[in-house]
Amino acid sequence: MNISENIGPFEHAPDDRAVAIRDALRNAIVDRRLGPGTKLSESEVGALFDASRTVVRAALQMLAFEGLVKTERNRGAFVSNPTPEEARQVFASRRLIEPGIVAAAVERLTPADIDGFRRQLDEEVRFMNERGPAARRAEIKASGDFHLMLAAVAGNAILQRFMDELVARSSLVIALYGSTGVSRCGHSEHADILDALEKRDAKRASDLMLHHIDHIEADLDIRVRESLALKEALG
Repeated sequence: MNISENIGPFEHAPDDRAVAIRDALRNAIVDRRLGPGTKLSESEVGALFDASRTVVRAALQMLAFEGLVKTERNRGAFVSNPTPEEARQVFASRRLIEPGIVAAAVERLTPADIDGFRRQLDEEVRFMNERGPAARRAEIKASGDFHLMLAAVAGNAILQRFMDELVARSSLVIALYGSTGVSRCGHSEHADILDALEKRDAKRASDLMLHHIDHIEADLDIRVRESLALKEALG
């Protein structure tokens, strides 16, 4: 799939072009169209977006700052390939941050927000009922969007940026370590969290969120394995 789809001609300042390229690449990584370890050639990306290598390099540096891309001297840039320890740290961070987001969201939740969440849950159901890799990617993205919507409702811009990064990193981790190939970020658990939010029960909503994060991580196989010798690995 062409990762530049839905991006119009670049007629803005160089910084805007770099941000647009960053966003397109970021979406492709989060949607799992670009898997961990994929090389991001400056020349190839530049050709796709009709942009100079300087602009592309700035976009890749932004992604590297977010932890979604790693750059290696004399080799270039690659989609990050998180280690088991990094994967654990992502979910440990989410356990620290998301209960607080839920508590803040309870205080600010409006009827319009609730309607928005319900539409989001309907989207999740629609993608769950469809088949194929594209539908599966859309389902995983919709699940992450639920968490990002909560962060937006909480009203803390700093935490919202943290969550944006954590959800993106979670997608990478799921792509690499998900034992079933899909996120266990279940629709029913989202519905339970929303029900607690609507009842203004911050404690229950926070507890449900912690259980939910545990459930996502439980679907991952992030055990550290010793590498086999080549003959054993191929035997």
